[in-house]
Order: sequence, then structure tokens, then C-alpha cells
Amino acid sequence: MKRVLALLFILSIGPVFAENTIIAIVNNSVITHQSIEANLSKTTSYESKISIINDKIDSVIQLQKAKSLNIEASESDVIGALLSVAKSNNISIEQLRSYPEFSSLEIEVSNKISILNLQRLITTNVGISEEEILNQCFNEFSGNGVKQIKIAQIIISEIDTQLTNDKDMAIKSFLNKLADHISKGASFGTIAKLHSQHSSYSNGGVSGWIEVNGPTIIMLDALKDNEISKVYLTNFGFAIGMKIDERIVSSDLIKCKEELIYLKAENFYSNWVKDLREDSYIRIYYDKL
Repeated sequence: MKRVLALLFILSIGPVFAENTIIAIVNNSVITHQSIEANLSKTTSYESKISIINDKIDSVIQLQKAKSLNIEASESDVIGALLSVAKSNNISIEQLRSYPEFSSLEIEVSNKISILNLQRLITTNVGISEEEILNQCFNEFSGNGVKQIKIAQIIISEIDTQLTNDKDMAIKSFLNKLADHISKGASFGTIAKLHSQHSSYSNGGVSGWIEVNGPTIIMLDALKDNEISKVYLTNFGFAIGMKIDERIVSSDLIKCKEELIYLKAENFYSNWVKDLREDSYIRIYYDKL
């Protein structure tokens, strides 16, 4: 069926692309010689040309998938990226737009952001175990240490304000009451499960390991055992918290872990793209190279 559709597609667009040779078909899209001419002109090697076409095919199927998942680059994302390009070249966005190649640059930026969105989505759950880290990074330990802590938080973003028009004040007052209960012996974890409005509530408000960096985390790190913090503001609402554990981790170990996660995610995504390619209709016109 895919072959029939592809044939109909070729017949229907034949006159449009008569002046631009079709090098390959990828599902319902075509790759023309013009679209990869700049890269093809840099080599005379047949193997290199095939590699360029395959890279383009991989790009097309990823963009098709990003479109089907509705995670293509937004207009604001593209504008933000172009502003960064202009800034890095010490020119205004108006000057950048005046360049003859701007349209091609805009498309390239949009495509790269779309593929990046797809990579993030597909590799979201790719992680690495503590055992893998120790096995792979054993030789990366050094005397340079970074302090990390685990905290538990109760975060409130919404509250019934029938008795007052000041929502923030009502939230702070409620959190202070909860802190008082905990100070008198109530379980922080139980209170968090009952009242916290952050997704961490299911785990009693407990976080993963956090590097001690920034005023809020430094404040929480300074708390004594079982001491409840004053109310503070987070990205998710007002909160109270307590420090539940701490450790010193080698900065080299952290770097090694980040590299391992990156490589694992990269390998996972590469295999995923191969599977995506196997499920696609692809035809390369080798005789037109």
C-alpha cells in the first residue's frame, strides 16, 4: 500500500519538480537534489554522497514524527533562537533578516528545535543506576567534592480564600500551622501526602539529591536535624521544608555521570531512529547521484 501511495505521490508532483531532480522519497515527502546540493558539492566520493542522503532521510523522518506528535518548534522558540544568533554575531535581528540566506537559516533553526524537542521527549525516561555509575566512573573519583542534600517539602499553590482576599497570606498562614504541627511531633511525610500540591507529595515531599547552590537550597542546608524552615517561595508555590540527608560527591563523578546519561540517551535515541526508519517507506534513486 505504501508503494502505491508513493507512486501516486510521484505522479501527482512530477510537473512541479521537473526542474529539480528527486533523489529520495521518505513516506509522503521528497528529498530533492537542490535541498542537499550544498553538502553534495563538497565531496566526489560516492560513499560520502550516500551518507549525506541518509542523514537527510533521518532528519526528514524525525521532522515528520515531531509534526505527528505536535511538538514542532513554536514561533517564539524560533524567534528566540534567531535573536541569540544575531546577538552572538553582534548584529540586530533586523540586520539578520536582511541577509539573503535568512529564510534558509529560519527553516534550519526551526528544524533543529523540532528535532531537539523530539529527542527530549523520547529520552525523557532514560536514566542510569547508581551501580552503573560506580562501575563506569570508579576511576573518576578525586578529592574535589560537591555537597548535595535531600529535602522534603510541602508546597501549596492554591487555597480557599473565602475568608480573605490575600491568597498569599492565607497560604503562608496555613503552612505555618502545618509547620507547628510537625514541630510538635506530626510526621512531615504524612502531612506532605495530605496537603502538598506538588507531584512529590506521593513520596512524602522528598526530593532527589540536589546540589547546594542558590539561596533557597543554602538556607535549607543550614537547617538543624528535624528543624522546619520558614515559609519560602518556589516556582510551584509557597513551601516549608526540612533537610533529611546530605552527602559529598566528587565533582568528577558528577561530570562522569552526566556524560554517561548523555551517551546512554544518545544511543537509545539512535536506535529509536533506526526503528522509525525501518517502519518508513524510503526509496533512494542511486542512479541520479
